[in-house]
Amino acid sequence: MTTKTKWIIRLCYGLGLLYIAFFVHPPYHFLLLNTFLAYIPIEFAFHIGSNRPKNSLFFWLVILLWLLFYPNAPYLLTDLFHLSLLHPYADTGLIRLSISMWIYYIYMLLAVIPSVMLGMWSMTQVTRSIVKRYHIHHRIVEMGIVGVFTTLSSIGIFIGRFLRLHTIYLLISPEWVLKPIFNMWSLQMLAFVFLMTLLQSIIYVVLRVIRNTN
Repeated sequence: MTTKTKWIIRLCYGLGLLYIAFFVHPPYHFLLLNTFLAYIPIEFAFHIGSNRPKNSLFFWLVILLWLLFYPNAPYLLTDLFHLSLLHPYADTGLIRLSISMWIYYIYMLLAVIPSVMLGMWSMTQVTRSIVKRYHIHHRIVEMGIVGVFTTLSSIGIFIGRFLRLHTIYLLISPEWVLKPIFNMWSLQMLAFVFLMTLLQSIIYVVLRVIRNTN
């Protein structure tokens, strides 16, 4: 990705966050924080490459920070359930033709679609940086790394959605979040993680197919 493209993305997110802050009202004010958190791993990925950072310890530190925040990008997919707050169905059972409702529908999609797609790009960037840095030429290893990332991010999505813990809590108060994380494991939790991993994997494969056909 070129430097110009990176700055365009930064500008778009900056303007988008300002717009949300001033013009998007409750109950959709959560879009401000969630969109900002979804952007953080994208920004980290801008600074990760096969030769960046040059110091190996710093390289893995940046990747760790990226991984801590990465689940916030696909997490936005679960925010789509909040579309129910718009009460989209009329008494007739048909979807209402309310312009204000459709405006907020577009707000949601404009937050979710770019963040998920750029989040997937960031995962691809990190994965390829690891592979190239250590001269790993086996495709199965690359796919294995993607599998690890998507599984860990699905666990992160569960933590954010059902335990209501943001990534920032892990950094500022880790002792407070460890107990509920240790107690969260169950068959239902694992089923949710499997479904979200499957969803992310399908999106990743589709984006990869599109990229390879260009």
